[in-house]
Amino acid sequence: MPQKILQQGAEAKIIFDESKNIVIKDRIKKSYRIRELDDKIRKSRTKKEIKLLEKASQIINAPKPFPLKEFNRIEMPFIEGKKLSETLDSFPLEKQKEICKKIGEEIAKLHMEDMIHGDLTTSNMILKDDKIFFVDFGLGYISKKIEDKAVDLHLLKQALEARHFKNWEVLFNEVLNGYEDYEESKKILERLKLVEKRGRYKH
Repeated sequence: MPQKILQQGAEAKIIFDESKNIVIKDRIKKSYRIRELDDKIRKSRTKKEIKLLEKASQIINAPKPFPLKEFNRIEMPFIEGKKLSETLDSFPLEKQKEICKKIGEEIAKLHMEDMIHGDLTTSNMILKDDKIFFVDFGLGYISKKIEDKAVDLHLLKQALEARHFKNWEVLFNEVLNGYEDYEESKKILERLKLVEKRGRYKH
């Protein structure tokens, strides 16, 4: 079976199964944990992520997972596009701004449903046919808190500054322009300023 590891982190391997045209997220066993406990943790995290993906796929462009077969593996359709982290800088600035405004609109849709992605970076966004697909909800959760939504945006701001530093300020402003359609955006953007202040005091 032709399989290729696309990514490997501390928590999971991301595998592309070419024969089925699917992506498999396989949670890695932790040998330092008691086996029963490890199984329980991996099962719980897998179920949680599947629920989030199912919900997200009804709201924005995100891969809808297939029914669970194994407690530690998520199977989902392969999105034949490119990571935004690898392509964003190659576009003219106007196109980059257009993409980032769309990102803001999509984040607003998630936040309206109290969904926190938890790892908003351009590495977790795939561009396909001018559509942005959000992937990897492994750190995601449900929360109504203004603070959690502000932190979600702050993470994206840091990611843009680190990866797309040439135009990051312009691009993040476009994200905010797209996000402003959300009725709670004013409160969240006010909280974002406080989150940023706290971040500055830590350094």
